[in-house]
Order: sequence, then structure tokens, then C-alpha cells
Amino acid sequence: MTLAVYLIFFASLIFFFNLIIKNRRKSSNLPPGSYGWPVIGETLEFLGLNRDGRPEKFVKDRMDKYQSQVFKTSVLGEKMVVLCGPAANKFLFANGNKLVTVWWPSSVRQLLGKSLTNSNGDEAKLLRKMLYYFVSPDAFSKLYIKAMELSTQKHIKNHWQGKEELKVFPTVKLHTFDLACRLFMSLEYPNFISKLFNLFNIFLKGVISIALNFPGTTFYNAKRATNTIRKELLLIVKQRREAIEQKSDSPPQDLLSHLLLFPDENGKFMSELEVADNILMMIFAGHDTTSVTITLVMKYLAELPHVYENVLQEQKEISSSKGGREYLNWDDIQKMKYTWDVVSEVLRLTSPIVGSFKEVLVDFNYQGYSIPKGWKIYWNVPVTHMDPKLFPNAKNFDTSRFEGAGPTPFSYIPFGGGTRMCLGKEFARLEILVFIHNVVKDFRWKLLIPDEKISYDPMPTPIEGLPVLLLLQSSNP
Repeated sequence: MTLAVYLIFFASLIFFFNLIIKNRRKSSNLPPGSYGWPVIGETLEFLGLNRDGRPEKFVKDRMDKYQSQVFKTSVLGEKMVVLCGPAANKFLFANGNKLVTVWWPSSVRQLLGKSLTNSNGDEAKLLRKMLYYFVSPDAFSKLYIKAMELSTQKHIKNHWQGKEELKVFPTVKLHTFDLACRLFMSLEYPNFISKLFNLFNIFLKGVISIALNFPGTTFYNAKRATNTIRKELLLIVKQRREAIEQKSDSPPQDLLSHLLLFPDENGKFMSELEVADNILMMIFAGHDTTSVTITLVMKYLAELPHVYENVLQEQKEISSSKGGREYLNWDDIQKMKYTWDVVSEVLRLTSPIVGSFKEVLVDFNYQGYSIPKGWKIYWNVPVTHMDPKLFPNAKNFDTSRFEGAGPTPFSYIPFGGGTRMCLGKEFARLEILVFIHNVVKDFRWKLLIPDEKISYDPMPTPIEGLPVLLLLQSSNP
């Protein structure tokens, strides 16, 4: 009995000794870098540079310091490896749900609930299939283009016509939010939409934040706002479900009805809370990045008159070919090649999405370094977009980058890639181009604050909202 105990004891020592050696070998082969301060790591610098309008600096400084496109850090309470460059982008996109999976900080997980954003694996695939139809080209001609243009024209008439000055960002943001509510849920109550809009602005401030849930913090305010939004959305979901069950009216052909009426491939229907969470996510994704992009496009068009003239000429030709009597159609959108090159260059210079996070599913090696299971990975968009080796004279505005074959593969990534490619890419493209088509036909504009600072909180926005002086086309040919 005693011999057996000794044998077990020594076997255990050998096991733990080997485990320690193995872990040390792993640790010694980690990428270069620093974890920063205890607990907070390098979070304050990471978030601070975003707010200061320099989101690529956090990554670029460390790439230069360690002479590596791979380094470790500690951000938002997690040990992280940062991977940079087209090779890293290709690697991460190709290994989704294999070596890595989507991961978001606690603030995102708590605020967005059980939606596509926080789903992985087969669950995410099923959700993407359910949501895809309503953001696909097939849906545009049937559901969206005419509704988008009518809404855009109404918005311009109510908020732009007769104004000498306005702030572009809050004005456009209200329009894109209103449009998302109408298209996804068929909401027709301006006061209610305005109430949701104000709550969403509070929610957005806390999406990427330190998840400290006590009064006075950004996250606390965002969580309270999100809880109120979710309650309002649940009420809308319940009312729509009752109307469908009672068959009192033909339900609107919108995203809300689709999520309630159609099960997934396994015959499972979403719960009311899951429907509400996915509607919340789609409104969030369907309006904020779009309003940021439209605002920045208008900024560059004001700064670059020759680019504005080229966009105006392309849009006039499309209008002339229609005789001014028809609404835009899908073929018209495909003709806006130069205008979309302009938008693409804006997205390269000031990408609405700075980056995203992954979680490591299994131990793997990358460029000779050990990346441990359970660690988090961060990839940054601006550091690739502003690399002069990939984009010569990277700070200059140049639409020719997108002519012909376009940028080097995996160097231009405003919509991500792989299994997590932005689901609403084509929806956003349509919404942006419809807006630009209508606004340039009626207006020219001048920036009232040249060189207005851009802050990322969490998306790039002019700190004063981009105030402009409006000029009618007829008054300034």
C-alpha cells in the first residue's frame, strides 16, 4: 500500500513537472509585447487613441517597437495577440470557426444579447441564413429601393430644403435610423422613433467600453438605455405575433414578420427575446455605420471640388437616362461606379469599423509564435489601410486605387471577410448611393469648420457634427 502511494506521488510530480516545462516553453515562445498595468493593461491608451482620432497608432507604435506584425498586449481585461497585415487578415478569415471564433468584450455581449453578433458556429450560420434575405440584392428591387428613395427625398425636403446651415451627422443619423425602423419593423410613428433614437445614442456610447456597471459610468447608462429599448422592442414583437396569430391583417413583409413566421433549418422558431435582440442588432448595424460613412463622404466632397463634380456628373447622367420620371432601380445602382469608388476611398481613409476581436479555439503557431487556446486576438483595419507599402501615398485621396483589379487581396477590409463578412454590405451600399444621388442633385455645401477633428467613440465622427453651409445647385452653378 505504501509503495503504491509513493509511486502515485512520484508519477504526479513527473506529470506536473512536465506540464510546467510545457507551459514555460509555450510562454517563452509568445509574441513580443507588454501586458501593461495590472488589471487595466493597456486599455486606457487603446481607448484614448481611438477617442483622439488615431486608432491605428496603438498598433503601429507597437509594430515599430517590437519590429513585428505580431505582438501581445492586455486590453479590456484580456490577454491579447494583435495580428497585422494582409497575411494576418487572410489567415483569420480562412480559419473562422476552425482556429478562431468571433469574440466581443463584455460590454458588447451584455448590451447586444443573444443576437448574430454574439453567436458562433452552427448557430451563427443559421441566423445569417435567416437574416440574409432582407439585406440581399434580391430583396432590394422588391422591398427597398423605392422605399429608400421616397424616404430619402422626404428627409431632404423636411430637413435640408430651406436651410442655410445644418449639422450633417446628427441629421443623417436620424434619417438612417428612421429608415431602419421603417424597413425592418414597419414603424410609422415619428415620436416613438425619436424616443428610440435618443435611447440608441446612449446605448452606442457604451458598446466598446469598460463594463463597469455602477451609476455615472458610460456602460451603466448604456445598459439602462438598452434595457428600455429591449422592452419597447419586445412589446412590438408581441403585438406583431398577436396580429399574425389572429390573422386580423396581412402582416407587413418586413424583417420582424420574417423572424416570427419562419423557423430555422431545424424547425425551431426564435423566442420573442431572440427576435427583439436581433432586431436591435440589425438597427444598430443598419444605421450607425451608414450614417458615419455618408457624413464622411460629404466631408471629402466638400474638401475636394473636382471629386464632387465627377460624382455630380455621374448622377446627372443616371437621372437624364430616366427622364426624371422613375425611381432608381438596381441597374442604376450598378452604374454608380465612380461614386462607389469615392465611397470606397473614404472607407479606406476613415473606416467606420476600426477592428474586431477573435477567441483562440485551439493552440496554434503563427509566424513562429505560440498562440494559446483561450487568448483573444485583435485585428485592426486602419493600420492596413494606411500602410504605404499597400497604398502608395496612403494619406492622399485617390479613387484610382479601386479601378481595374483594385487593391491587393486582403489589404482593403472595411467589411471584414470570411464567414463573418459584414452581412449588410450591399444594404449599406444601396442606402449610401441612394442618399448621395439625391443630395448632390439639389445641393452643394461648404464646411463651416475646416479640418474638424474626427473622434472614434466608437465610430469616427466629426466632434461638432460636421456643420455645413448649404447652397442650392441653381444658386451656385
